[in-house]
Amino acid sequence: MDHFLYRDGMLHAEDVPISEIAAQVGTPFYVYSTATLTRHFHLFDEALAGLPHLVCFAMKSLSNQAVLKTLAQAGAGMDVVSGGEYARAKAAGVPGDRIVFSGVGKTEPEMEQALTGGIRQFNVESEAEMALLSQVAMRLGKTAPITVRVNPDVDAKTHAKIATGKSENKFGIPIDRARDVYAHAAALPGIKVVGIDVHIGSQLTELAPFAAAYEKVAALTEALRADGHTIDRLDLGGGLGIPYERSNIAPPLPTEYGAMIKETLGHLGCEIEIEPGRLISGNAGLMVASVVYVKDGADRQFLILDAAMNDLIRPAMYDAWHDIVPVVEPAPGSEPATFDVVGPVCESGDTFAKGRTMAAVARGDLVAFRSAGAYGAVMSSEYNSRPLIPEVLVNGDQFAVIRPRPTFDEMIARDTIPSWLD
Repeated sequence: MDHFLYRDGMLHAEDVPISEIAAQVGTPFYVYSTATLTRHFHLFDEALAGLPHLVCFAMKSLSNQAVLKTLAQAGAGMDVVSGGEYARAKAAGVPGDRIVFSGVGKTEPEMEQALTGGIRQFNVESEAEMALLSQVAMRLGKTAPITVRVNPDVDAKTHAKIATGKSENKFGIPIDRARDVYAHAAALPGIKVVGIDVHIGSQLTELAPFAAAYEKVAALTEALRADGHTIDRLDLGGGLGIPYERSNIAPPLPTEYGAMIKETLGHLGCEIEIEPGRLISGNAGLMVASVVYVKDGADRQFLILDAAMNDLIRPAMYDAWHDIVPVVEPAPGSEPATFDVVGPVCESGDTFAKGRTMAAVARGDLVAFRSAGAYGAVMSSEYNSRPLIPEVLVNGDQFAVIRPRPTFDEMIARDTIPSWLD
């Protein structure tokens, strides 16, 4: 569920007409719903009621300060994967003991940054990382709390580019080597083992892969405890999918996911951490664009928008589907049209949809890409010297620009001319 609905023939973000935002901000832009963000966070939080737990928002999906502060005030922790994300989380007021640091390539400066600023845990991905973290912690006179990310060799049944739990993926330690790795960790100074980490991928649309991975984690927990390790915390990652194509069967609900966690892991007495990103932020955002031209091709019509692949790269990168709807509600019985929906970037890959049957629209009309809150703005760029598009946050009948569109002068001013060209 989201809070983007038609009222009186106009698409609204909560209580604000999308057309009103477009008139003030210009297109294209992203718009996020506070009510949807907080509702989705609370669904996960409530799904784990009865277990000690922390829901950490995977901020790689959407990292604007206003969004982070909204979720932090609702009680969320943060899952970060870089020093920049750590700095963003701290700037949004998230305390270090509610931040977990994931990722396969943590650098020495990033480790020092988190150890100095405070960290709940590092989700360690390799023995080499573990050794370096021990050295950094000892140098700083700190103890680094860690989980070891295990790779359970489970097929997440998702897109190959976002699957992370198979043996050929770069993530984690093979689960059959975990006991040796934990023995190594226990012998390192500056390291304190607190639990186990697992994450098998993103946009999962069924629970069976999760259950298969978590059953392996349950068995590993008991084996490690038998070896003398203290395993108090299980970090289960994120990955629960959202219904990008509304006509398809919906993925499992957070309540069903929570029930499965309790069934597979609830008997272990561990604190549970989960790191949802897409399901919290995905349906909480739209990208809104204007129709520049409707162009007749040899055998098709092209709908040319002022948004492009640099603004929303998911269709070009993953062949991803986003429902595209007009901001003005179509009249009952109106005939749909079929378009290739494209942007103005000089790439054939700058295509949002091919042969898409949708409401008929014309030059100057506004269209909205649904489910664009996750991996939209955070993956955008200034390719073709196109400015990053604004981000807008709505709260009831209010809205605010939370990232402005830079001017051309501001973009150009970031470049530095060397002295020999003056």
